[in-house]
Formats: sequence, C-alpha cells, structure tokens
Amino acid sequence: MTPLHKLGRWIGEHLVLALGVLVLVYMFVPIGIVALMSFNDPESRNVYRFDGFTLNNWLNPCDPAGMCSSVVRSVEIALLATIVATIIGTLAAFALVRHRFAGRGGLNTLIILPMAAPEIVLGSSLLALFVSAGFGGQLGFWTIFVAHVTFCLSFVIITVRARLSGLDDNLEQAAMDLYATENQTFWRVTFPLVFPGILGAALLSFSLSFDDFIITNLNAGQTVTFPMYVWGAAQRGIPMQVNVIGTAMFLVAVLIVLGNELARRRQSKVAA
Repeated sequence: MTPLHKLGRWIGEHLVLALGVLVLVYMFVPIGIVALMSFNDPESRNVYRFDGFTLNNWLNPCDPAGMCSSVVRSVEIALLATIVATIIGTLAAFALVRHRFAGRGGLNTLIILPMAAPEIVLGSSLLALFVSAGFGGQLGFWTIFVAHVTFCLSFVIITVRARLSGLDDNLEQAAMDLYATENQTFWRVTFPLVFPGILGAALLSFSLSFDDFIITNLNAGQTVTFPMYVWGAAQRGIPMQVNVIGTAMFLVAVLIVLGNELARRRQSKVAA
C-alpha cells in the first residue's frame, strides 16, 4: 500500500471524529468567552473586550440593581412552568401512546404547531388571548407562567412520547404474569423506564422557559425576567455580572448531567 493510500485511509477513518471535534469547538467557544468575560475588569461597559482579570464580578454578582431579582423571578417562573408542563405533558403522552380515540391523529399534528410556529406569532397570539379575556391590564408573572406552560407542553409531550414508543410492552406483561397489580407494574416497571424521558423533558422545559425572551416580552407587562434585564442592560452596556450568571447556569447544567451519568454507571455496576 502506497503512502498516499495510507494517508487516504487514515483520513477516512478519522474524518468523522475530526468533524465532531470541530463542531464541539464551534459550540463551546462562545461559552468559553462568556466564562472568560465573567472575570473581566472592563475599562468601559460600552466596549465588550477583556481588559483585566478580577474576581470582583463573582464576589459581587448582584451589584447591578435589579439583576438578581430578575434571575430569581426567571427561576420561579421556569420551575412552576416546568412542573405543570411536565405533569400535564406526561399524562398527555401516555394517553396518545397507550390509547386509541377519535381525533388522535389530528391531536398529534396540533402538538407540533407550537414548536413549528415562530415565537413572535405564538407570543402575539397569547397576548391577544389575554387581552380579549380581560387580562390586558394585569399582564405579569402569571401571564408569563401560562405562556411558558403553553410552549413547553409540546416539548414535554414529544420527548416523553418518544420514550414511551420505544418501551418494550413485554416487560409490563411479564410483571403482571408474576402477579403484580396494575399499580405495582406502573410504579416498579413502567415509571422507572420512562423516568429518564420525563427528566429530560423537564430539564428541556426549564432551560426553554428560563431562556425565553420574545414570548415573555410580549406578555410580561411590568415584570422583568433575566433575559429581559439583559436586553435592557445591553442598551447601556452589559455588566460583567451577566456573564457570571451565564457561567453559573452552565456549570449547574454540567453538574446535573455528570451526576446523572455517575448514578447510571453506579446502577449498572450494581446490576452487573
């Protein structure tokens, strides 16, 4: 085999890996810049560049007035929306997968529409609904909550439904053959198998809710969430503490993923 053929073979074997690494680098470079800027001591808030190293941003994350309160408000809304959307979405996913009823096919199509529709369309539609229902002067925390539950539902249903569709029915039938009741079968067999999908849907809902700006901005009234605070602060110069919050949220997400992976490996070793 000639050196040229060897080179071509080596490239063919490592091309997918190289492309994967490039994609990961492309994805993580912006996150790295945010983490770097969280230690920045800028000479001016109007110029976004690294001027000097400081720990002051991490020691005083709430220095800009109103930022921490907006973060707390975003977390509160995201948690409530995640809980409600996960419960309703999980029940809906079970109904769609396990039962046959009139209009089931049409309902599957309607579920996708909030995901496919542009956020500006969904947000303005919800605003029109709130105004027509007489809540135009009461826009705030609860209208944001309802709006977030609305668009999170689709993601929960589709995620849990995918997990349920791949579930082997023989496992439940085997449990019932061993004299387990329907209740026992659900909580000891079905629910543990579906739980990773439910957890994934909940984490996705939380991140979507916490991060949303367009729908929130249209239905917020005088309530200010963290994305809205960042947008408003950008008009005057972004404070470096914004990067601290972003980095902290990323680290929390990484810890959750690592914790879940470690727990899975520990269970696999115990089972083995």
